[in-house]
Amino acid sequence: MQTIFAAAMLAAAAIAAVGSATAGEPPWSEHAIKETIPPAAGTLSGETLKAFALKGRALFTARFTVLDGAGRPDATQAIVPTAARRPAEHAFQRLAGPDSNACSSCHNEPVPGGAGGFVSNAFVSEGFESADFDTLDPQFSNERGTVHLFGSGLVELLAREMTQDLQAERRDALREARKGGQPVKQALQSKGVTFGEITALPDGSVDLSGVDGVDGDLVVRPFSQKGVMTSLRQFTDNALNQHHGIEPDERWGARWTGTADFDGDGHPDELGEGAVSALVAFQASLPPPVEQAPDDPAWQAAAKRGRKVFADIGCESCHRPALPLKSLAFADPGPLDMAGTLRAGDVRAPTVYDLASLAWAKSLPRNDKGEVMVPLFGDMKRHRIADTQTAALGNETLAQRFVERDVFKTANLWGIADTAPYGHRGDITTLDEVIRAHGGEAEKGSEAYAALPESDRSALIAWLKTLRIEP
Repeated sequence: MQTIFAAAMLAAAAIAAVGSATAGEPPWSEHAIKETIPPAAGTLSGETLKAFALKGRALFTARFTVLDGAGRPDATQAIVPTAARRPAEHAFQRLAGPDSNACSSCHNEPVPGGAGGFVSNAFVSEGFESADFDTLDPQFSNERGTVHLFGSGLVELLAREMTQDLQAERRDALREARKGGQPVKQALQSKGVTFGEITALPDGSVDLSGVDGVDGDLVVRPFSQKGVMTSLRQFTDNALNQHHGIEPDERWGARWTGTADFDGDGHPDELGEGAVSALVAFQASLPPPVEQAPDDPAWQAAAKRGRKVFADIGCESCHRPALPLKSLAFADPGPLDMAGTLRAGDVRAPTVYDLASLAWAKSLPRNDKGEVMVPLFGDMKRHRIADTQTAALGNETLAQRFVERDVFKTANLWGIADTAPYGHRGDITTLDEVIRAHGGEAEKGSEAYAALPESDRSALIAWLKTLRIEP
């Protein structure tokens, strides 16, 4: 009880610190951003990390107002700062945004950081440049359901380590090709997941035609349903501008745009480096979903049977039960972001969030090498999951970031019991429907599921319903 009381007091103190009015502002101020958060430094662990993450949680649940700089009358939702061609007709609009008051307006089921229902769908454009639309025409945007963020720190760490492995394999192949004067074929594999192959040539070039499920730069991008976002930081910067019209200084500030008020709303320097870092810390420290045994004995028996059925029909070929992770040290900014998102070279040294110091990390299983086994039920890879015969999951016409419209990143199944509806558009209401909707590379698994006796199909659903998000 004393431990619980101490934790509650710490949380209250941290929230109070975030909620304290800035100089000259009364406590009832309509500013949602109540303080300027300085960048953290060094390694944050245990209670220090939790306190910093709580500041991020306060921002994640804050309902931004025009006093904070919400809205972007002279800028578009594009991820590259882009001036609007004409003044915005409405301060809020669902299609190009801003379309949300708070991050938690969409990420809220079953708790902040979770998923969202169909009503909170977002419209995602290509995003690079000249993106200025106010139409539902699918040539301009794709409609996407909101995914949950639980365990996202572990997911990004997995992606970083997998990227390191794949790029090391490329370096080794190039070194061998130069030394031997002959082309060298190199299989690409990390953590048991294969990503095709490359051919390294003696002149230092690389034939990428055999690469599968990852970009040609061999960076595993774990976020968004197409697998096109490199980091939580990039995702956060993008979303703040698109959904709220809150522009992080690290991309929309004077360094890159030449002005402190690129969106022309009269509020310069809307969100600093430290505030974005706190949002990243909150998301990175969210606990991973768990496999939660039900109390009902009949459900327990069905779930046990369903877990075996899941493996027997080949679902684990993509939805891998767990991937090994060497380190729980989450550096922010990370090593893979590009210009426009704060990078490691932009700071004296990245701050490190020690996820191993959090209570939930201590319960994660480890393999015989001491590596954490992250139970995500995914493979961090893109697959073609629709075809002309089974087209339900190929319901987009815009190829986001050059990823073909019927290719998507394998959905991580952890937390699936609490994140209905399903499918990339959030328009599939049951697990049975979404399993049957798998085509393309997943066609055999879908057909095997459809051929099962009803009792086995029911058992598989019973097991999936045990993959829960714990508040």
